[in-house]
Amino acid sequence: MFKWIFCFKIQIKAVRHFGLKNVSSLPLIMSQKKFVTNLAILIILNLLVKPFWPLIIEPAVQAKVGNIAYGEYFSLFNFSFLLNILLDFGITNFNNKNIAQNNHLLSKHFSALFVLKISLAFLYIVVTFLVGFLIGFDFRLMKLLIVLCLNQFLISFIAYLRSNLLGLHLFKTDSLISILDRTIMIILCGLILWTNYTSVEIDIMNFVYVQTIAYAVTAVIAFIAVMRKTTHIKIVWNWPFSLMILKKSYPFAILVLLMTFYNRLDAVMIERLLGGDTGAFEAGIYAKGFRLLDSANMIAYLFSVQLLPVFSRMLKYKENVEQLVKLAFTLLLTPAFIVAIGCFFYNKELTALINHGNIDSAQVFSVLMCCFVAISTTYIFGTLLTANGNLKQLNYMALFGILVNIILNVILINYYKAMGSAISSLITQFLTAGIQIYLATKIFKFKTNKRLLIQLALFIGGIIVSNIFTYNLFHNWMINFSIMTIISAVWALVIGLISVKAIFRFLKY
Repeated sequence: MFKWIFCFKIQIKAVRHFGLKNVSSLPLIMSQKKFVTNLAILIILNLLVKPFWPLIIEPAVQAKVGNIAYGEYFSLFNFSFLLNILLDFGITNFNNKNIAQNNHLLSKHFSALFVLKISLAFLYIVVTFLVGFLIGFDFRLMKLLIVLCLNQFLISFIAYLRSNLLGLHLFKTDSLISILDRTIMIILCGLILWTNYTSVEIDIMNFVYVQTIAYAVTAVIAFIAVMRKTTHIKIVWNWPFSLMILKKSYPFAILVLLMTFYNRLDAVMIERLLGGDTGAFEAGIYAKGFRLLDSANMIAYLFSVQLLPVFSRMLKYKENVEQLVKLAFTLLLTPAFIVAIGCFFYNKELTALINHGNIDSAQVFSVLMCCFVAISTTYIFGTLLTANGNLKQLNYMALFGILVNIILNVILINYYKAMGSAISSLITQFLTAGIQIYLATKIFKFKTNKRLLIQLALFIGGIIVSNIFTYNLFHNWMINFSIMTIISAVWALVIGLISVKAIFRFLKY
């Protein structure tokens, strides 16, 4: 009796604290709290481990093997990524949602989806090799491509296995598996690069084999974790079930395919259009410039992952999303402008820091980092349009982006090489971001926010002035960069672009 009264008092306090109308909403709050806690763990682990790979390991490998060898690898890696959607075709997203709603279907669906994944892997390898042969990859490059295709399959398979763990709400297990592959890669490459414990010399093939080992070990561990939750496995081909999944997921799969093309096509076109050592060398230059942008995109992506369910929920209940869009836009674009403009001013210092003193990619880097503003914009408005189900419009936008990107690359690469591709990427990213803003404004009938536009103009001007003022302030550029960042952040608060109250309100929501 006393225990029941005590629990009832706790519930009443919780109702008052969260502003709920009744006690029945408490399970939702508790599940949200658990989700947010585990999501925080996932983000922290990823931020601690994953940036170490592109910012420390990859530059060290490129410094060892040279721009030409690494440029060939980077071009082929991006090429293997182009048709990556054939490996998944929306299966992972379907399975995550399906298993979360129906835990008891894990054993039944795992068998059918496992066979479908293997079938799609076969299709992916055949199509990738056929396209590679048609565009002129020789035997040496094909040998590297087959290992990269195997790696792409393992990555996709790990993602599918993780979707089962997420569906079962095994968040901690999933968080550990999410960083396991990168952790193994970092350890193995670190041993090869900086110790005498192995007799292995670092070259591109060994670099790729290390990735294969890491992905394979992670896939086995993830497979065992899923198997512990299943009662049996019966490997069967279920054509009606497979067809149903493919029909449901194909619009999203097409969107991912198209957006992957205009995001990953640049390095492939540099290597193919210029050809020989020149093409490989310029692709290596582009890889150096692209590296920090790829790392920055990971932060923006994590932001969009959290926005998607929020937008989906608000749209389901017909709530006004305009204020949340504005808040998300300012929260993400504020650091994006600071990073992009700061990298433009400090391009030589940052490329020297990341690439072991080498600054041959500084100009390419400064242009590519400006793409971060457009990409961050896409993560806001593209996520909103995806949550609203506007995949047809997004597919047309992505197809237009591919055409623009290809035309600009063909024209500019021959004249400006890697810089030409960077300019092409910048124009494409801002053009497609603008289209998404237009679509969102038209579909949701957003009003032009003149005050926000003025604040953005003042903010950008303030960042530029801050960079000019602080660039030669002290002899240590890192101190100058840090001061510039602090001044820019304070300026955003002074002009009212962002507010501390708005941030806390967003986090609470």
